[in-house]
Amino acid sequence: MIVPPPLLCEWGVANMEAVQQLAEHKALQRRKRRSDNWQLYLMLLPAVILTLIFIYAPMGGIVMAFQDYKPYSGILHSKWVGMDNFKFLFTYPDGKQVIWNTFIIAVLKIVFGTIATFTFALLLNEARQKFMRNTIQTIVFLPHFLSWVVLGGVFMEILAPNGGLVNQFLQDAFGIKPIFFLGDNRYFRATIVVTDIWKEFGYGSILFLAALAGINPSLYEAAEIDGAGRWKMTQHITIPSLVPTLVVVVTLSLSQVLNAGFDQIFNMYNPLVYQTGDIIDTFVYRMGLIGGNFSVSTAIGLFKSVVGLVLIIASYRLAGKFAGYKIF
Repeated sequence: MIVPPPLLCEWGVANMEAVQQLAEHKALQRRKRRSDNWQLYLMLLPAVILTLIFIYAPMGGIVMAFQDYKPYSGILHSKWVGMDNFKFLFTYPDGKQVIWNTFIIAVLKIVFGTIATFTFALLLNEARQKFMRNTIQTIVFLPHFLSWVVLGGVFMEILAPNGGLVNQFLQDAFGIKPIFFLGDNRYFRATIVVTDIWKEFGYGSILFLAALAGINPSLYEAAEIDGAGRWKMTQHITIPSLVPTLVVVVTLSLSQVLNAGFDQIFNMYNPLVYQTGDIIDTFVYRMGLIGGNFSVSTAIGLFKSVVGLVLIIASYRLAGKFAGYKIF
């Protein structure tokens, strides 16, 4: 039997006591922090209660996804059908098309929306006059705060095939025949993507503008001394400095590939463009609230939520990896 030296034993005991004292000190600090900030927790309490009532309590209705739910029978007495409601989405003639439309529109919005916000942030950064920069920012931020209920009506008038501003311009300037942007499957997706970018690119550039503000000015000063022009500075300083932010934004956007924008499409689509414009959310709306098939609509919504949760977890982990730290 090997007996450790007395000094080593004493050091080990002292070290354990120090670790225990440190843990007790940290626990005391946490308790003190909670007691000192009780007012903040009290202010947070109403939001927590509202979240529990309106977000978590309704989750009990998820069981309808596994039932042949009848309103007169209620959740407790409706017949259980297992996974039949989930199979409906994939066996329904238009089910796969709805999923495909959702994916295509969402991906197009992510790709072209990111390009638009990134480019706008670079261009705005080159504006030398502060007044002009602030004015442009205010103008392009404004559409974000307008409802799609309002904008849907505006775009219906602007894009109308007869007398619409866009068609009138195309006909007068280029001799192009009127295009039914919101009633032709060939143009509907592009119209949805372009109008969404117009509404959101200003507000979406906030992250890039914040990243631009964090670039060390001495880098530009050193480049100017070396004789670099504005384009060279943008190419070798500005863009490389924005790449980490760009990677994180794109990675986090992956969690939105099943969110094509219900508000926008609901206010702008019609039966003529169901083939290319009908998405999961509008399909669920028609099946549940219009058709009264609550079980199928709940199952489809649950399917989308589960896929969205997986994508969110994956995107956050990828973003944490690219950003150089662990998010969770």
